[in-house]
Amino acid sequence: MNATTNHDSTSMHRTLTVRVASPSDTFEKVAEKFEALDRGEDIDPLYEITFQREEDLQRLLSANNIQLLRSIARESPESIRALARVVGRDIRQVHDNLQELETYGLVELKDGGRSRQPSVWYDNIEIEVPIAP
Repeated sequence: MNATTNHDSTSMHRTLTVRVASPSDTFEKVAEKFEALDRGEDIDPLYEITFQREEDLQRLLSANNIQLLRSIARESPESIRALARVVGRDIRQVHDNLQELETYGLVELKDGGRSRQPSVWYDNIEIEVPIAP
């Protein structure tokens, strides 16, 4: 998985694109952005996470993970424990899911003293899966 994200807090709505692509496809897309910058062009920020395998995308899209992401965005829980109460799940399971989502770059876990506060910086997720070459 490659993660290319820009946490621009000035945008009203931020959409994270999650795509399945080869490393060379990802490199080409990033290289195009750099070339545009070199030409002095204004470019849109790149909010994107790229998976090389569909299996990783499938894990991301589990019902539990989507429920966690939505609950974080809507409720802004103060801690993992508070999030577990919101979703009605065991704190250990929620913690494990959040660690995986953090690894993918989908969740930030901010240290807040004795607890960690989950947060997301985007409002929507778009999924891109190539079907034909």
